[in-house]
Amino acid sequence: MKTAIIHDWFAGYAGSERVVESLTNIWKDADIFVLFNFLNDEEQKIVVKNKIPNTSFLQKWKSVKNNHRKFLPLFPYAIEQFDLSGYDLIISSSHAVAKGVLTNSNQLHINYCHTPIRYAWDLTHQYLRESNLSTGLKGIFAKAILHYIRMWDVAASNRVDYFIANSKYIAKRINKIYKRDAAVIYPPVDTDKFPLVTNKEDYYLTASRLVPYKRIDIIAEAFSRMPDKKLIIIGDGPEERKIKSKSTSNIEFLGYLKTDKLKAYMQKAKAFIFAAEEDFGIIMIEALSCGTPVIAFNKGGASETIISYETGILFNEQRPENVIEAVKEFEKSEDKFNSNTLSTYAKQFDRKYFEEKTKNFVDEKCNEFFKHLS
Repeated sequence: MKTAIIHDWFAGYAGSERVVESLTNIWKDADIFVLFNFLNDEEQKIVVKNKIPNTSFLQKWKSVKNNHRKFLPLFPYAIEQFDLSGYDLIISSSHAVAKGVLTNSNQLHINYCHTPIRYAWDLTHQYLRESNLSTGLKGIFAKAILHYIRMWDVAASNRVDYFIANSKYIAKRINKIYKRDAAVIYPPVDTDKFPLVTNKEDYYLTASRLVPYKRIDIIAEAFSRMPDKKLIIIGDGPEERKIKSKSTSNIEFLGYLKTDKLKAYMQKAKAFIFAAEEDFGIIMIEALSCGTPVIAFNKGGASETIISYETGILFNEQRPENVIEAVKEFEKSEDKFNSNTLSTYAKQFDRKYFEEKTKNFVDEKCNEFFKHLS
C-alpha cells in the first residue's frame, strides 16, 4: 500500500514529533506532509530519516517560524491543499489540523490525536487573554476566527475513519467534541535514554516550557513558602521573568537544557514536580525511568500514569497550598518509593511497545477496510 504520514507542522523535537519518529520507523517508505518544517539537520535525521517532507505554501513565509499561531486562520485551507489521491493509507498525527486532509472513500485514514485543537476549545479564553484579544474589534475578529475553526474542526473529524488517542483523557475529549470513539495507545517514551540512578540528591526538579498552562508559577510560589527546600527549574519561555520576580533564593533557574543535561538533573532529583493538566506528559515517565518519583496534578495524563504512594503523589487543585501539602506527604513516605520499581514501571511506555501496538492496530483496520473494498 502506498502510505502518507501527515503531521501538523515541525517546529522542533517535542512529544508529537516523537510519534512521527515512530511512524516513520514503522512505515519507512511513507511520504511525509506538514504545513511547514523547521527541524534542524539533527532533528530531521531522527524524525523523518532525512527525507524531505512535502510542505504547504506557508513554508515560504519566514514569519511563520517565529509566531505560527497568528497564521491559524489559514491552517484549514492549507491542509486541504495537499493532494493525497494517490495514497491507499493516510496516517495523520494531529494536535491541530492534520486530521482535516481531504481523502476519498477508497482511502483509509487513521488519526493519532494528541488533542483536539487546544486554543480553539479548552484554552480559548486563555489564548485570547494572552494575546490581548479579549475585547475590542480585534477581539471580535479573533473570536469569530476561533468560532470558524471549531466548526471546521468538527467537520474535519468526519474525514477520519479511526481515531487513536494518546490517553484516556484525550479519548474522552474526542468523544465529547467529535462524538467519536477512540482507541488508546500511549505515546512513545525513550526509556533507554533515561537510565536508572538510585543515589538521589536533596533537591526537587521541574522542567517545562515556561508558559501559563504549565503552571510553573504555582510550583515556584509553593517553594518560595518552603525556603528550606531547594527547587531547580529547567526551561524558558514568556513566563520566565514573572516567575523569577516572585521566587526566593532557594529556587534555581537553569534555562533551557538539552536532553543529556536535563537527564542528569532528573536522575538525581529526589522528586519531579508536574502541575499542568497535560494530555499525557512524557516527561513524567522519563523521570520515573530515572527512578525519580513524581508529584503531579491529578488531572489529564498524570491521573492515568502516576499512582499515589506507588509511583508518586497526586494533588487535586492547581494551587501553591496543594503543592506544599503534596511535598509534605511525599517526605512522610519518601522511603516507600523504590527507584528500581519506578524504573521498571516506566518500561511499559517504551517506544517499542508504542510501535508494536500502533502497527497491529493499523494492520487490523487495513485488513478490514480493504477486504471490504474488494
